[in-house]
Amino acid sequence: MQEHTATQPKRRQHSLATDLVTDLSQRILMGKIAPGDKLPSESEIVREHGVSRTVVREAISKLQASGLVETHQGKGTFVLQRSDHSGLHLKVETAFSVRHIIELRMGLETQAVALAAGRRTQEQLNAMRQALDDYQDLLAKEDSCVEPDKRFHRLIAEATGNPYFVEIMQNLGTAIIPRSRIASSERAGANLTRHAYFANLEHEAILSAIRRQDPDAARAAMWTHLSNSRERLAPGE
Repeated sequence: MQEHTATQPKRRQHSLATDLVTDLSQRILMGKIAPGDKLPSESEIVREHGVSRTVVREAISKLQASGLVETHQGKGTFVLQRSDHSGLHLKVETAFSVRHIIELRMGLETQAVALAAGRRTQEQLNAMRQALDDYQDLLAKEDSCVEPDKRFHRLIAEATGNPYFVEIMQNLGTAIIPRSRIASSERAGANLTRHAYFANLEHEAILSAIRRQDPDAARAAMWTHLSNSRERLAPGE
């Protein structure tokens, strides 16, 4: 019994450090702390998060190991510039290759949306609602809906609370919106306005499930949306 009690503080310290790493890395990956910016001082992080200096040092060490920051003796810890040549890069030019990207997203985003349904804040929900309102406004004008479409999917990634979902979505870039990456010759004859209309009905189903905090319904709605997006790229569509 005494042995169990003695190990508890260590496990708790590790959990606090992991939570701190998650918070700081998410702020970095979302651009809230930009490349070249200095992280708050050790004392500031202690006050803000209510943790010990030991926890802060462990978290900073993990961020250094992940390549997000570097520490300069006597100056502080700074966010590193991320190389344009690092990470996942996709050259998506044809309907065939876009369908492959959608298959990748089906695995990624069905899990992300399930997490988002359980973890989203009211503020994040409001931002998703605004993205779909903006989408609808642009659709009514027969204008490009790519930006609010991409924003909606990025907001879902952010609502997971897991910065790596955000990072992968950022690396996918415009590849997450199929109609923005298909050569004009392949779009000939496609009714993109009709496709965008049906896509937004599917977005509304996703948002409804997130609002109800129903992970299973959110996962199913996202799967349906991405499956239909893949089918809409089939020849003759």
